[in-house]
Amino acid sequence: MMCDACKKNEATVHLTQIVDNKMQTVDLCEACSKAKGVDDPAGFSLASLLMGMGNNQETPEETPQAAVKCPRCGFTLADFKKAGRLGCAACYKAFAESMQPLLKSMHKGVQHVGKTPFGPARVVDPQEKVRQLQVELDQAIKSEDFEKAAVLRDEIKKLRAQQGPAAVQ
Repeated sequence: MMCDACKKNEATVHLTQIVDNKMQTVDLCEACSKAKGVDDPAGFSLASLLMGMGNNQETPEETPQAAVKCPRCGFTLADFKKAGRLGCAACYKAFAESMQPLLKSMHKGVQHVGKTPFGPARVVDPQEKVRQLQVELDQAIKSEDFEKAAVLRDEIKKLRAQQGPAAVQ
């Protein structure tokens, strides 16, 4: 397992913290754990480690963002360091400057793009698909979107041809 901080060395220090029944883990190599000040696992917060605020670095009270409070819930960076989580959705905007490096190091980017569900794809009944396309075709004709109507008409013809002569109504 690679170190979460440097992404180069093998992780030898594995830290786990449970806050409100949610488990957070960080895997560090020996050099990064010492650089982050992880000599006494009980003496730091996982949030402060992730934010780059280990024991030997500046504390949230010393940073320019420390004075910023969330306009909705009143959370500060010090509160985040203590709790290991943000107070509300508005905190992400309020602390965007401080959170971007953290999010970049933890994820592929800073913009949520969602997930594709696993498992078998939902099978759509071909006749139901034709009915659905027919409704869309009717709406396109009513709104005088004839280009879209032509595409939908061709798709309906194609599906009906695949279903055979019994499907033509």
